[in-house]
Amino acid sequence: MAVEIRFRRPAEHEQLLSLLTGKDGPFRANYEALLFAAALGRRKERRAPFEKTGEQIRYALVENREYGDVLVDLIAAVEVPEDAKILADDRLAERLRIFEEYANGGLHCLQAEINTRGSRDLVAIVSSLVLDALTPATDTADDPVKDMLDALEW
Repeated sequence: MAVEIRFRRPAEHEQLLSLLTGKDGPFRANYEALLFAAALGRRKERRAPFEKTGEQIRYALVENREYGDVLVDLIAAVEVPEDAKILADDRLAERLRIFEEYANGGLHCLQAEINTRGSRDLVAIVSSLVLDALTPATDTADDPVKDMLDALEW
């Protein structure tokens, strides 16, 4: 019998996850909210370990989501760039731990945005964060992605 792989969600953010996935929320499921939160946490360089966990989520949901498992792998690869073996099959648990901690950090960022704006319009808040991420920085002198693309002469 195969073991079902699961990942944790931080118990302290259960209420926020309920809001994010509620009828007026921007996400349909907790795993979608956590994928976004992990990307946000990584972008904001906010990795937050946690012990207390809510109900665990089946990793198969992320694997079945287009690019979901790729996001988990990319976050881990960026976190430990000197260790290519982080992508080995036997290190999935470590990659999931990194993902969980960045998701927790991203949820902290989302909660801070809600508190700062004093708004409960989560769709607008998430949309604003996405637009911020897509807007090029005004100071591109230290932008490795731009440097790489320039070197490729696109």
